[in-house]
Amino acid sequence: LDLFQCWGYELVITPHVEFLESLLTGSGQDLDLRTFKVIDPLSGRQMGLRADITPQVARVDAHTLRREGPSRLCYAGSVLHAKPQALSTSRSPIQLGAELYGDASAASDIEVISLMLEMLELAEVPDVHMDLGHVGIYRGLAKAAGLSGEAEQRLFDALQRKSRPDLEAVLAGADARARDSLSALLNLHGDASVLDRAAAELAPVAPAVSDALETLRAVAAQVGAHHPGVDVYFDLAELRGYHYHTGIVFAAYLPGHGEAVANGGRYDNVGRAYGRARPATGFATDLKTLVQLQAARAGNGGESAGAIAAPAGDDPALVAAINELRAAGEVVIVSLAGETDPRCDRELAAAGGSWAVRPRRGKTRQDS
Repeated sequence: LDLFQCWGYELVITPHVEFLESLLTGSGQDLDLRTFKVIDPLSGRQMGLRADITPQVARVDAHTLRREGPSRLCYAGSVLHAKPQALSTSRSPIQLGAELYGDASAASDIEVISLMLEMLELAEVPDVHMDLGHVGIYRGLAKAAGLSGEAEQRLFDALQRKSRPDLEAVLAGADARARDSLSALLNLHGDASVLDRAAAELAPVAPAVSDALETLRAVAAQVGAHHPGVDVYFDLAELRGYHYHTGIVFAAYLPGHGEAVANGGRYDNVGRAYGRARPATGFATDLKTLVQLQAARAGNGGESAGAIAAPAGDDPALVAAINELRAAGEVVIVSLAGETDPRCDRELAAAGGSWAVRPRRGKTRQDS
């Protein structure tokens, strides 16, 4: 959150529980199925525990702030999912995110992606690989194929499962060019050459594809310039959050970690249900996942900073020394009843009328 603040993002805090009609306004069926519902004992009305903070932040932008220019907002808080998004994910993640409202340019997408990567660097997450996609490509091709309603939903499901037989079954009655172009999405993933192939195979079918491809090129170039150590991978069948995303989508992955550690995209008009259809882009991550990744690194040879044991007492010099160490960012644990916390690899001891930090006797930093 301090990092977000340095980029100009203001912290907003939203309710954990709301009446269902407020919580799910404009969010669609996906969020409805993920929302844990309870009955308010006072009114008898149905309430929900938030499953996603983004719709609440959109309401803050639309109703509370009502700014004409860009708004940069961030948040951190627990959410609850009626069912997990994947077998390996928690039903109660701690959602951390940043969102930029009021600007429709690619510069906004580049900013939030750069902030996401900066956040992962701050969290010491190594070897980040980033997927880039654009839902406008799929939307343009589906429109050209004349698909809508149930057929489009079935096509979407087939693409997410990378199931060619199901995809071909949905497209059986579609125009041959549109059918071939939608089928081609399954193979359009890889390095930047994917964009050239897409321009040749897809743009003639749906002109809107050209604009989406140009946006992907511009964003990838800028992200690569600011974060040269990050591998960028293009996946034109990536439709994460398709039902509310309207443009570029992105996700950060780690080798050997199946689920994205952070993801986001553009979701223009998310505030339409609240009376203000504003451009918007942003990302979110789960703080629990970031902490687990750090713990795993520490367990594989990462070194903990340890803590400092301090004796209990009311000596003004001792109290001042403890306060000074804590203000400097050190963890100082007062030893109660003579018991020293096992995390401590150093101790605060009296020395010549003052207090000084020294290695804890019988304890080395390596042991901690």
